[in-house]
This record gives sequence, structure tokens and C-alpha cells, in this order.
Amino acid sequence: MLLPIFDKLKKKIVVTFSLLLTTYFTVTHKAKATVMATEATQKLYSECGLNDVIPYNTFQQSIKGFQHFQAKKSIITIVDFTLPSTEKRCFIIDIHNKKLLFTTWVAHGKNSGDIRAETFSNTLHSYQSSPGFYMVGKKINTAKHGMALLLFGLEKGINDNALRREIIVHGASYVSEEFIKQYGRLGRSHGCPALPNELMPIIAPIIADGSLLYIHIGEK
Repeated sequence: MLLPIFDKLKKKIVVTFSLLLTTYFTVTHKAKATVMATEATQKLYSECGLNDVIPYNTFQQSIKGFQHFQAKKSIITIVDFTLPSTEKRCFIIDIHNKKLLFTTWVAHGKNSGDIRAETFSNTLHSYQSSPGFYMVGKKINTAKHGMALLLFGLEKGINDNALRREIIVHGASYVSEEFIKQYGRLGRSHGCPALPNELMPIIAPIIADGSLLYIHIGEK
């Protein structure tokens, strides 16, 4: 009578031990993978020359999105809306060549705040900026802004109304050092990440057709 019971108990112990081993190795593997990914991101951050330019945590978030959304181009634009509009808070980075290409001003939506973007919306006619990751589309010509770039919001409920809201990358005269000197801040858009007029012809071909744009707003 005791032998079958002992055999069953032994089998249960073996199965339990196997599960524990599998769990241990899975957790260990994931932990090692996380450490390796963090080390690779830190190395890339340093090689791109981003120390004292962009906070590491902001860059780390952008790289997570870059890997998740599998951009066609190895270019990412980071818009850091934790900074005031008087600071250059748009950073365009070539991930493949490990190079910071541009640092410039960028406007936020007029209903997101005055000198700082503080409120955000995915709603039509809100005239607020929307955070998160976007795929940059093709060049278009607009009646109001001339050349511009389509934006496709990649995060449901956060920025996926970008096309319906006509959120685009465009140039604007109110995005300039002269405007800041006169008014104490940049002008504001209807929710678009507007760039300096003079840079649009240079930046557009670099980020068009498949790069990522990440609007960072910190912890909200």
C-alpha cells in the first residue's frame, strides 16, 4: 500500500522541482536579457553624445518604442515636452550611425499650456498636443503651411486620432528665437509639433517615410 503512495509522492516532487527549475531559469534569462538591453541602451546613449543633452530615462523610453514599433528608418525624433518652449526640446537622432543630427525648438498645442505643455488630448478640435509614438509619413503640401509631413499615431486612445485631427509636422514663423525674444515663449499650434520654417526643407527628407517621432511628457 505504501509503495504506490511513495511513487506518486516522488513523481509530484520531481514535477514540482522541474517547474521550479524552469521558472528559475526563465526568470534568470529574462533578468540577464534586461540587463543586456539596458547596457546596450546606455552604450548607445553615450555613443550618440547625448549626455547632458537628453535625460537618459527619456532616451530609454524612446528606444523601447523604437524596438517595439520597428521603424523603417533608423531615425528617431524625440520631443521633450517636460521642457519649456523657450528651450530647444526637439532632438533628431540617427540610431544606426549613432549621431545627434539636430537640436531645435518645437511648438506645442495652444490649449496644452502657455510656456509649458501641461495638458494633452487625443480629441478632435482640442488644439492640444498628444503624447507617445508616431510614425512619420510622406511629404504633403498644405495651403496654410506649405510642405509638411503626415503623422500616424501608434498608440490607441492616446494619439491614434492624429490623422483625423490633421496633426502634422510643419514649419511655422512662430517657432524661432526672434519670437521667443519678443513674446517670452514660442507661438503655439493646433496640436502639431511645429518646427522652425528654415529647418523644414532640411529635416523633412531625413525623417519622412518611416521614422519614429516620440513626444515625451514625463510621468503623468
